Amino acid sequence: MLSENGISAQEASALETMEVPLPRLDHIQAGDFGFCVENGGLSALSLRKCGLTEIPEALWQLTGLHTLILGENPLTEISERIGELFQLSGLYIYNTNLTSLPDSLGNLTALHTLDLGHNRLESLPESLNKLSELAVLYIHDNRLTDVPELLFAGLDRLVYLNIGDNSLTSLPDSISGLISLKELRADNTRIKTLPDALGNLNQLRELHLRNTGLETLPDSLGKLAQLRRLYLQGNKLETLPESVGELNSLTELDLRNNKLTVLPDSLSRLTNLVYLDSRANPLTELPASIGNLPKLEKLDLRWTRLAAIPEWFTQLEARGCSIYL
Repeated sequence: MLSENGISAQEASALETMEVPLPRLDHIQAGDFGFCVENGGLSALSLRKCGLTEIPEALWQLTGLHTLILGENPLTEISERIGELFQLSGLYIYNTNLTSLPDSLGNLTALHTLDLGHNRLESLPESLNKLSELAVLYIHDNRLTDVPELLFAGLDRLVYLNIGDNSLTSLPDSISGLISLKELRADNTRIKTLPDALGNLNQLRELHLRNTGLETLPDSLGKLAQLRRLYLQGNKLETLPESVGELNSLTELDLRNNKLTVLPDSLSRLTNLVYLDSRANPLTELPASIGNLPKLEKLDLRWTRLAAIPEWFTQLEARGCSIYL
């Protein structure tokens, strides 16, 4: 009997009603299947890959759950009752057929991690901005064309955000509220411009904007004093703002496959830069000041249009920098 697994009779009854043979596990992760018990109660439940088209009503009795995994099921709807699981800190609903979400998700104010990746979501409820404890948010690989203007207004503890592989054309100004954000991934979207509010993300360490069609960068980019890695591959950038030289913490700058004909002299101020990739740009010359970058270890210039090999390349190579032409 499930009640012999250290859970209450009510919890055991709820699990048995689901008619899914669930093993007890010591720990549970997003790819697991089963349940965990902690402090005399059911703490985690994974119904991953159970063929569920709807969520069993018995699930709403398990109000003590801290982790719930519903991934890889052909779900088309989530009941508003999910907002009753107010102790959840981890909710994983990935690889389903969902096109929308209930507003009641905003009631889950203890959530730390919310994984909504690889679904068919066409919209998000603005109520997600009530998740004040949220640290990790995956909404990548959906069908989003926009997000609510105030979506990020209350998420001041968010550390990781992945909104890539959607048809988003812009980011709302409320992104300025993500004051704890360290990693932002928006690869494979349709974002052609970025809001000036991006400059308020003063804890940001990584910014991923590959293959978006990005045409310009805001001057406020230079305010990202903690930024270590900036990935801009596969866009339509013709110039970089001079403010890029203010990114004093930057170690990696990926500019591959853009339309850059020149690079700003301000790059010489990137004293921590280790890797500069400018492949497949129509560059005809480079600022000589790049040769003074003290930590540069790799400079990739393949498939550019340099008319001549700068003399300062010799200096860079002499101190161990690899140059690819």
